[in-house]
Amino acid sequence: MSSAEPISKVSVVIPVFNEQESLPALLERTTAACKQLTQPYEIILVDDGSSDNSAEMLTAAAEQPGSCIIAVLLNRNYGQHSAIMAGFNQVSGDLVITLDADLQNPPEEIPRLVSVAEEGYDVVGTVRANRQDSWFRKSASRLINMMIQRATGKSMGDYGCMLRAYRRHIIEAMLHCHERSTFIPILANTFARRTTEIEVRHAEREFGDSKYSLMKLINLMYDLITCLTTTPLRLLSVVGSVIALSGFILAVLLIALRLLLGPEWAAGGVFTLFAVLFTFIGAQFVGMGLLGEYIGRIYNDVRARPRYFVQKVVGEKQTQNTQEEE
Repeated sequence: MSSAEPISKVSVVIPVFNEQESLPALLERTTAACKQLTQPYEIILVDDGSSDNSAEMLTAAAEQPGSCIIAVLLNRNYGQHSAIMAGFNQVSGDLVITLDADLQNPPEEIPRLVSVAEEGYDVVGTVRANRQDSWFRKSASRLINMMIQRATGKSMGDYGCMLRAYRRHIIEAMLHCHERSTFIPILANTFARRTTEIEVRHAEREFGDSKYSLMKLINLMYDLITCLTTTPLRLLSVVGSVIALSGFILAVLLIALRLLLGPEWAAGGVFTLFAVLFTFIGAQFVGMGLLGEYIGRIYNDVRARPRYFVQKVVGEKQTQNTQEEE
């Protein structure tokens, strides 16, 4: 499908994890926003193994007569991006919009994304204007965005905002990718010919707490580094060379100081020896850790387990196969 073709149907995909408090407002506001569209639409909500009543609420909404909602229930928690991929496997529209369930990005922006996508863009990204998050979250996002831009060469400004629009051929290309760790905005940009970004509103979180703890943010950074590029492996050689050269220069310097000042100047050189030793040990551990990350990903890919498993689909798509085809 050419990206200049008109949009005949819009699919909205929303991952849900323990969002029972925000769901009533989410369903009401998303439905109201979609009713402003001139195209037919569907709203696909993917329950990512919630432990509260989110799955029951989604099922009830999908079972209502004439409902435009499709509920996809995963058997356990697989993570935000895997849940979105499960939703992509159910879409029937030729423009797909992703949205977080926490309502920090207003669903009312959906018609604007559709309007911009109609100008012929494959991917419409968004930048959160006046972002209402903590200093730590904003700093972590800036660091992650900088890493992504350096690794991929793509200059989009806010990869952390999931309110985005994708043409159907981009979705199909992503579904043909089988890596276990998937960061959807980056993956989509590798297939897109024309991309753009627009500013969208950002609100404070009204219900519940953020699902990204410090440890999850650290895991995300490792995922991004190792799933995007093999540059860290190349950097190991560079860092190793720099450390080896520095060690050689330091050894020459220590010998010179020893000859000129005697052993008393640094406790016989014991502390200097320990400092050099710890530098080399630290560099080795960093290298081993990065190699371990890549080997672990190879192991996961060799096992070839499904990225997710759909326990149940409620709505118009309920006759489809419930397991992702790899």
